[in-house]
Amino acid sequence: MLAINPAQAEEPRATEAEAQAMVGKAVALLKARGPDVAYKSFTEHPDGAFKDRDLYVFVYDFGGTCLAQGANPKMVGKNLLAITDVDGKAFIKGMVTMVQSSGKGWYGPYKFARPDGKGYEEKKSYCERGVGDTMVCAGIYVAAK
Repeated sequence: MLAINPAQAEEPRATEAEAQAMVGKAVALLKARGPDVAYKSFTEHPDGAFKDRDLYVFVYDFGGTCLAQGANPKMVGKNLLAITDVDGKAFIKGMVTMVQSSGKGWYGPYKFARPDGKGYEEKKSYCERGVGDTMVCAGIYVAAK
């Protein structure tokens, strides 16, 4: 009988390259089809294009209001600018500030709930400016070193 290590049984986590590619594809859809079509696709991902394992797209305006959220649609419409991680880091505000100053890049690490709901883990997000004063992001969990 072959024993399976629980860590091996988990799906592989998304990579930096996959997050950047997904954000690039999301920004392209946003610019080609407009916010209504794009945000619905990011949140509901009917064709699976914007949800892959632990990787999904989220969009915020620069005021901190969630416009699309691929993991938790209940966040759409909520202002989360002041939300902090368990260490008090205002990560949405940090992402907004980074995109406003650089246009795109990686933000993090910050602590975020694990997909299995068992505690928190370090995460970082790749973000690019969307249309107008918005940012389009996808985050990955940072492997413990």
